[in-house]
Amino acid sequence: MKDQETVRRFIELRAQGWSCVRIANELGVAKSTLVEWSRKFRFELNNQRALELDELRSRVLGTSQSRIEGLAEKLSRVEEELRKRDLATVPTSRLYYLAEALRRQIQRETDAVSFVTPVKDIPQDEYVEQVQEWHP
Repeated sequence: MKDQETVRRFIELRAQGWSCVRIANELGVAKSTLVEWSRKFRFELNNQRALELDELRSRVLGTSQSRIEGLAEKLSRVEEELRKRDLATVPTSRLYYLAEALRRQIQRETDAVSFVTPVKDIPQDEYVEQVQEWHP
């Protein structure tokens, strides 16, 4: 087997979305070895992908907390305006729609990031299923 640094670099590049062909060229490792490593290190790959996507999401969209705070502020303003409106007016229906859309977006934003761990790393008294999910 290649050294641990090569395996670590494989996991990092694969988690970033690199193809096996590109990684094989970059690391000088046979594609068949990379396929084997993909199976062997699937938990590490999944966790690294989750971290990569979480970092990208944070860079592009800001922190989850800041997004939720911004959405909550908009929702509050919409609901305040709704309290002033007569329900018979057309714009009111649009405000109800906007309020619901903001609620759905807040719900999506508050969904947790999932990590997995190999069964062998789960303490015996915590073992429940084949793969455990951890939500921070």
